[in-house]
Amino acid sequence: MTINCKGKLVDLSIPKVMGILNLTPDSFYDGGKYKDEGAILNQAENMLAEGATFIDLGAYSSRPGANHVPEDEEKKRILPVLELLLKHFPETFFSIDTFRSSVASQCLEMGAALINDISAGNLDPEMFNVVARFQVPYILMHLKGTPQSMQKKAVYDNLTKDLLLYFSEKIEKAHALKINDIIIDPGFGFAKTLEQNYHMLYHLDIFQTLNKPILIGLSRKSMIYKALKSSAKEALNGSSVLHGIALLKGANLLRVHDVKEAQECITLLETLKANA
Repeated sequence: MTINCKGKLVDLSIPKVMGILNLTPDSFYDGGKYKDEGAILNQAENMLAEGATFIDLGAYSSRPGANHVPEDEEKKRILPVLELLLKHFPETFFSIDTFRSSVASQCLEMGAALINDISAGNLDPEMFNVVARFQVPYILMHLKGTPQSMQKKAVYDNLTKDLLLYFSEKIEKAHALKINDIIIDPGFGFAKTLEQNYHMLYHLDIFQTLNKPILIGLSRKSMIYKALKSSAKEALNGSSVLHGIALLKGANLLRVHDVKEAQECITLLETLKANA
């Protein structure tokens, strides 16, 4: 199970880690942490040293109820940082966390390697065409509504079946445009209640029937710290536990704040499988 990133094949049959680099002032865990060039470069270097295969750059906070960010502001936040990172780490695969096709297009022109779209094209129908034009991997996440409205839309006839239908339709559309490198993300915390999140994780292996790599974004989310009655800052251990479960159920890519710990989860699970 491979994807093509800038002419290089990345094998996802052995799970990989995607490090999160938020460029927003209001993200739920690390908002406003990386404000200057030194902090940004240091964090990127640390994540790569700890085993990250990808670094995901986001300039629009998608936490529940987050403020809407104008398109110009998103570009102002992300374009200079991408330029800086590509200058210092030209071989790194940078993912762009955006639902806007114009942001995606400019970042891909600069040298970004893949697009991570929380809306799978629903918030900007032109996104599919941009991805098709650049022929880069496309992460399709499940979301109902917008970051501002999604928590009011956590209503499903059958959660798993509804998501399978959603992804089947998105994959068909992508294939029609000759987008072949597709990764699916069930969207933990996006238009789902705490109970729905755990139901989805328990049945995660069902999504392997789509025959696409599965990305999991669980890191330090409220489904962990609310269940533990703690906080995002105290949710590292819980994140590792759920990452292990996700890997056992077929996850191929872990999108995380804490790269070292996620990589250790993968190493231990791969060791377990090798000695089964």
